[in-house]
Amino acid sequence: MKKSKYKAIFYIVFSAFSFAFMFAFVRMAGDLPTFQKVFFRNFVALIIAVITLIKTKTPFKVEGKKNNLVLFVRAAAGTAGMLGNFYAIDKLVLSDASMLNKMSPFFTIVFSFIFLKEKLTPFQLLTVIGAFVGALFIIKPSFAYAEFFPALLGFLGGMGAGLAYACVRYLGQHGVQGKVIVAYFSGFSCLVTLPYLIFAGKPMTAAQLLCLIGAGVAAAGGQFGITAAYTHAPAREISVYDYSQLIFTTILGFFLFGDIPDRWSFLGYFIIVGMAVLVFFYNNVWHTQDNQKKA
Repeated sequence: MKKSKYKAIFYIVFSAFSFAFMFAFVRMAGDLPTFQKVFFRNFVALIIAVITLIKTKTPFKVEGKKNNLVLFVRAAAGTAGMLGNFYAIDKLVLSDASMLNKMSPFFTIVFSFIFLKEKLTPFQLLTVIGAFVGALFIIKPSFAYAEFFPALLGFLGGMGAGLAYACVRYLGQHGVQGKVIVAYFSGFSCLVTLPYLIFAGKPMTAAQLLCLIGAGVAAAGGQFGITAAYTHAPAREISVYDYSQLIFTTILGFFLFGDIPDRWSFLGYFIIVGMAVLVFFYNNVWHTQDNQKKA
C-alpha cells in the first residue's frame, strides 16, 4: 500500500512539472486561437498515446456500458476544462492561471464523493469552501470584463478538470488502462476542435508550431503522470502534491514572461495551498491517529 502511494506521489509531481512546461509553451505560442492551441496540444499527445498503445500491444477497447459512459464524460469534461484553462493562460499571469486550474483537486474530492461514494467529512467540506474563497482573491470579481472573464473561465476549467480526474479514478478502479484513457481523451479533443481549426485557424510560424509541439509533448507527460497517480491512490491522499505546479509555473512565468502576481493573488495562493495542506494532514495524520485510538 505504501509503495503504491509513493509511486502516486512521484507521478503527480512529475505531472505538475510537465504541465508547468505545457503552460509556458502555450503562452510562448503567441496570439493563436484557443481552439487551435488545444488541437495541436492534443494531436501531439494523441500520437504519443497511440504509439504507446501499439508498442505495448494494448487493445484500444473499453468493456461495459458504464465504463464507456464515464470515459466519454472524462473526455468531454477534460476538453471543456482545457479550453477554459488555455484561454486563461493567454490572458492572466501564468501562476494565476495555474492556480485556478489547481482548484481541480478540490473538485475531484467533491466529484469523487458524489459519484464514487468516497468519504467526504465536514472538515474536508470546509477546506473546499476555503479553497473557493482563495480562488475569489485570484479571480477578483469585478465589472472589468477583460480581467474577470478569463479568470472565471480558468476557474471553470479547474472544475472540468476535477470532474475528469474523478472519472479517471473510477476508470482506474474498474480496470481501464491509463494509456487507453489518455488516447481516448486526446482523440476526442482533436475531433471537437478540428472543425474550428479548418474554418477559423490562423497560419503559424515555425516557432509557434515548435511551441505547440512542445506543449503537446509536455502535456502527454502530464496526462500519463496524473492518470497513473490517480489510479495508484485516492485523490484525498495525494492531491496536495499537485500544488508543486505553482512553484514551477511561478518560476517559469517570472523568468520567461516577467510575470509578477499581485498581493491578492498571493493571498489566494496561500489560502488554497493552505487548505490543500490541511486536507492532506487530516487524511494522512490526524484522521489516521483518531482511527488508531478508536481501535
